[in-house]
Amino acid sequence: MNLTYFLFFICIIVCTLIITYWAAKRSNTANRFYTAAGSLTGFQNGMAIAGDFISAASFLGIVGMIAISGFDGFLYSIGFLVSYIVVLFLVAEPVHRLGKYSLGDVICSRFPSNQMRLIMAIGAFIISILYMIPQLVASGFLLRLLLDIDYSISVLIIGGLMTIYVVFGGMVATSWVQIVKTVVLMSGTFLLSLIVFSNFQWDISSLVDRVKEGTPLGEDFFLPGHQFDNPIEFFSLQLALVLGTAGLPHILIRLFTVRNTLEVRRSLISSTWIIGIFYLMTLVLGLGTVALLGYETLIAVDPTGNLAAPLLARAVGGDFLLAFVSAIAFTTIVAVVAGLVISATTAFSHDIFHHILKKGKSTEKEQLKAARWTALGIGLISTLFALQLEAINVTFLVSLTFVVAAASNFPVLILTIYWKRFTQIGAITGMVSGLLASLLLVILGPHIMNVDGGWIVRDSVISLYNPGIIAIPIGFLGAYLGTIFSTKRKQSTEEFRQFYIQSQTGITSRRESS
Repeated sequence: MNLTYFLFFICIIVCTLIITYWAAKRSNTANRFYTAAGSLTGFQNGMAIAGDFISAASFLGIVGMIAISGFDGFLYSIGFLVSYIVVLFLVAEPVHRLGKYSLGDVICSRFPSNQMRLIMAIGAFIISILYMIPQLVASGFLLRLLLDIDYSISVLIIGGLMTIYVVFGGMVATSWVQIVKTVVLMSGTFLLSLIVFSNFQWDISSLVDRVKEGTPLGEDFFLPGHQFDNPIEFFSLQLALVLGTAGLPHILIRLFTVRNTLEVRRSLISSTWIIGIFYLMTLVLGLGTVALLGYETLIAVDPTGNLAAPLLARAVGGDFLLAFVSAIAFTTIVAVVAGLVISATTAFSHDIFHHILKKGKSTEKEQLKAARWTALGIGLISTLFALQLEAINVTFLVSLTFVVAAASNFPVLILTIYWKRFTQIGAITGMVSGLLASLLLVILGPHIMNVDGGWIVRDSVISLYNPGIIAIPIGFLGAYLGTIFSTKRKQSTEEFRQFYIQSQTGITSRRESS
């Protein structure tokens, strides 16, 4: 075990545990546990959103994709970045005004029923778990590689830490861990980018020339078509990334952690700037990997390219910089997983325990107790899944998460806010059809059914790796058909008008507006 790596990891763990200890004293109410009592400023929340969104797949995966596939690797970043425009203009402010703790609150502000709340909670729980498992698997491989720790022990360490953050610190601890992660990630990535440029005397043309020499693609490195040779596959992926973010529960519940809609806008604008700058720096790191390491060296060490950033750090800064970059990756995983745990915890303890089981009559103490036990259970479930999936490639779960969110949560959210004729039956059928369609299409696709080492060794029924282009319309179609054929009473024009005014202004009735 390298002592430098070990000390960096210990430093990260100690710092985050200190934050949790500080936050535990401030998480003594349900409001503070779920949303930090709206105490974050817009910029603080923007950093936390960026911390929630930039996963290990973004930091490690995109640098490697750019190094291996060139221009196509950077296209992932564009989809991630554009997605925040959809969130900002379509859902951010209505979600903040209509909800309190969860997405179930938002939908039930128009369709109040336990059935609706249960389905939204199940959707949030599934999406969070699907996103959590690959993060934990990646953390197991990272710690095993750098510290020579057994995979199972690595996963247990990360799983234990994320559970501690949420059980004791709630949203306060989770938010500040994400803020610290964002500061460390941006500063480390910026430092590494500067070192890359300094190796070429700050001459971009020299960097570009070395990239052409270091890749077998030559000048074609900067042209599209090396990874996405099928335009439909590319469009389907981008559709899932752009629309999926607006349906991710762990991103949307962050809109409840600020005081008002002005801070919501500041949150999303600042997070968009942070994420945009980060992805530009990943472009520099991807180019630097090819120029300074070379394609052959990268592939020889790691054919997936996921270790491109750590290998680049070791090439330009030795063991110290490698330890720093690896610690950043570790912090990235911990922060994202903690955010996912808090979203799953909120869905279960607030929507199911408080509203359905206790019929909204549980005490503050009972809610906190249920939330902490829920966080413990979710941490245990996701850790057990990750322990069993060591030998299986689960990276597709990241893209599956966006497809599920875009096909189930997004249609229901958009139509609830903006369609006057939308009904509760439509919301339920849209949610269920989008969820089932996305899961079924992935099972029938090449991620699962593949003659070359797939989970099911046979030809896939669906050729698309990212079936968003099929699943998302099915979600909307299910919502539309459920509404059209619904026999329940539809909302009157006046009822929808009052709901719509509340979603756009926060005013709940004519009397309050006067």
